[in-house]
Amino acid sequence: MSIQNPIINWLLEDGWKFSDQKEFTKHLSETIRNAGVPISRVRLSVRLLHPQVMGFSYTWDDRLDHVEYFEASHELRESDMYKNSPFAAIFDDGADAIRRRIMDDACLLDYPVLDDLKEEGFNDYVALPLIFSDGRRSAITFASRHENGFSSDELTLIYDSLSAMARIIENHALKHTASVLLETYLGRATGQQVLSGKVQRGDGQRIRSVIWFSDLRQSTHLAETMESNDFLEMLNDYFECTAGAVLENNGEVLRYIGDAVLAIFPLGPTDDCETSNEAAHNAEKAARMAFERLEALNEKQRENSKPEIASGIGLHIGDVMYGNIGTLSRLEFSVIGSSANEAARLESMTKELNVPLIVSDQFSQLHGGLWRSLGAYNLKGFVQKRELYTFSAA
Repeated sequence: MSIQNPIINWLLEDGWKFSDQKEFTKHLSETIRNAGVPISRVRLSVRLLHPQVMGFSYTWDDRLDHVEYFEASHELRESDMYKNSPFAAIFDDGADAIRRRIMDDACLLDYPVLDDLKEEGFNDYVALPLIFSDGRRSAITFASRHENGFSSDELTLIYDSLSAMARIIENHALKHTASVLLETYLGRATGQQVLSGKVQRGDGQRIRSVIWFSDLRQSTHLAETMESNDFLEMLNDYFECTAGAVLENNGEVLRYIGDAVLAIFPLGPTDDCETSNEAAHNAEKAARMAFERLEALNEKQRENSKPEIASGIGLHIGDVMYGNIGTLSRLEFSVIGSSANEAARLESMTKELNVPLIVSDQFSQLHGGLWRSLGAYNLKGFVQKRELYTFSAA
């Protein structure tokens, strides 16, 4: 039996099909207008579990031909703009609804946004919570330029549809949260692998890749001589320099092993293809960027009478198994194989040879640039000697 509410009918029959939040906001707004509600602007504000942002907002306006997108950082929550907004009242104070008939001379313009709306010709404003199944709140606001604003029946039509609306928006938020958290904790490409269904132990593939292994020098001494909070802050600064450089140069950080970083720059189908060449040069650029950032960080460390930080980086090329390993109840998506071990051995040689970076013969050949030979050395666990290289003096 059809529900006598065209907004709910659309949400149940068609609204749930829109995976793109902008498209959903656009069609939802058009559906509400077609139902006879004189909305001129809709703003959907979705709160998320996200390490960098508090949430997103999507704004539809009948005078625009697109939906505007805004990303709200966690810092925004401390701003006066947020604290003096209807969203703070809904999110933090638990307000059930906010209604302001802007057209009325006696209307209380207690939120700065109302002054802006009045100047833009809006006559009525409503903000409503969208309550998720776990109690968390998002919100949706409606503004009208109609001379009479909203009628009680029109607001009832919207209010009755909030539960159905919240279920769909919660589903969008959960999918986005899953994607973001997988990318944050596993890496961009690895998170996509898991989302695509590779969740069983043994799922994976063999890939050829540049393998990055970096490690913090004297970490044991630093951990023993520094306050734990100071050491943790320094460690995060160190990872911003090293792992951050990998990510900014299209690498994939797979693991933090204590204070070490394991990462890959996947190669293309052949060593002489554009993708492979780009991966090798991206790895080199990431290494140079990491050392530049460490030097900048050490300037601040010296200014604040704090210990300086040093790192060693090993770069190698080889085939690795990229997939799920571990127990049935605790899996990890990583790379395994002798090539990954060799990258770690190259890094350990940076201490013995007193250089910041060591690359393998395979890497130097694929990269094709100028590299200075350090000679041939035995690596722990490997039978034959390896020719090792570092940055050219030129």
